[in-house]
Amino acid sequence: MRLPAAGSREALWLVGAVIVFGILGIVIGLNAPVQIPPGYSRYTAVMILAALDSVLGAVKAWLNGNFENKVFVSGLLVNSLAAGALTYLGDKLGVELYFAAIVAFGVRIFDNLAVIRRHLL
Repeated sequence: MRLPAAGSREALWLVGAVIVFGILGIVIGLNAPVQIPPGYSRYTAVMILAALDSVLGAVKAWLNGNFENKVFVSGLLVNSLAAGALTYLGDKLGVELYFAAIVAFGVRIFDNLAVIRRHLL
């Protein structure tokens, strides 16, 4: 599938659809009757951050004109698995290693948001 060029009318609709469906997903997720066990909450948190980092990185790459599906999917999977593995290793060692993933993904998320903001303004 070929994505529309950045700055085009189709690109604006695509970004708008991503925002609308993202907000809709958050609202549905917050109102769903799903309970995550406390033991898995750290794993869930770092994997959500990894996914958010990958999605924002994909938007940034698309705006820069160098988006590739394989890079996005592999980054999403590898980042999520690495964050989960780091959290698991920290649990086994009795050390809060998941903080490293939170800081790394947090920095990348804010960096990606800054680049996206600059492109859209």
